[in-house]
Amino acid sequence: MEVKIGVQQGPREVVLESEQTQEEVVALASAAVEKGTPLVLADEKGRTVVVPGDKIAYVEVGSPERGRVGFQA
Repeated sequence: MEVKIGVQQGPREVVLESEQTQEEVVALASAAVEKGTPLVLADEKGRTVVVPGDKIAYVEVGSPERGRVGFQA
């Protein structure tokens, strides 16, 4: 699942592919923003992304639409 995190005063958003469910990511992001604690997520390649909770502008969670292969009638 694709996760995009906007960081305050940051020129770009943080984008990662996570194996966590949408509900897990939303719960972690909500808790991080509410408490001001770091948001810690793992991506599909085993890397860990840490974003300060008090610097999160937004979190967008959704499934990427992969390119389609083949022909449609």
